[in-house]
Amino acid sequence: MSNLPRETYPSTPSPQETPAPPPTPATPSATSEKFTLVERKGDLFTDSPSTDALAHCVSRDLRMGKGIADFFKKKFNGVENLKAQKCEVGQVAYLQRDGRYIFYVITKSGVYDKPAQKDFENSLIELRRMCEKFGVKGLSIPRIGTGLDGLSLEFVRNSINKAFEGSSVNVTMFYL
Repeated sequence: MSNLPRETYPSTPSPQETPAPPPTPATPSATSEKFTLVERKGDLFTDSPSTDALAHCVSRDLRMGKGIADFFKKKFNGVENLKAQKCEVGQVAYLQRDGRYIFYVITKSGVYDKPAQKDFENSLIELRRMCEKFGVKGLSIPRIGTGLDGLSLEFVRNSINKAFEGSSVNVTMFYL
């Protein structure tokens, strides 16, 4: 159980619920698993399934001093391990904790920078690649890019849909 206070990390205003796509019937020649993006009110750290990987956006310098990134840093530690991976903008660093992957999606160079839309999109494509590489089927995220980074929720939703389309990863985006 987390010792972190609830509802203290930044969140954007509540969206209209994004309905899950209708189920796809199973066929003998294809898998029935299909990408979904669901938005859910709740605390990412306490309400996400323990089998889901977690991901959030960070700067290349991995300072993580504000917003939800600060909670990730305190909860999962491992900053030196992340730095040793020497990832650049558009790449994804990761840790493994308690049987799950924790992905650090590098969308910008410095902590005070804002991500370029193309860098954000490329980072999501890399996140999908990492999920597929490690066999991740469930991914829980905060409203990445919408807090301190200032990207619109509509752009973020569209980017996630575009990056994960055709995959079998189920993405749940938590908001408070």
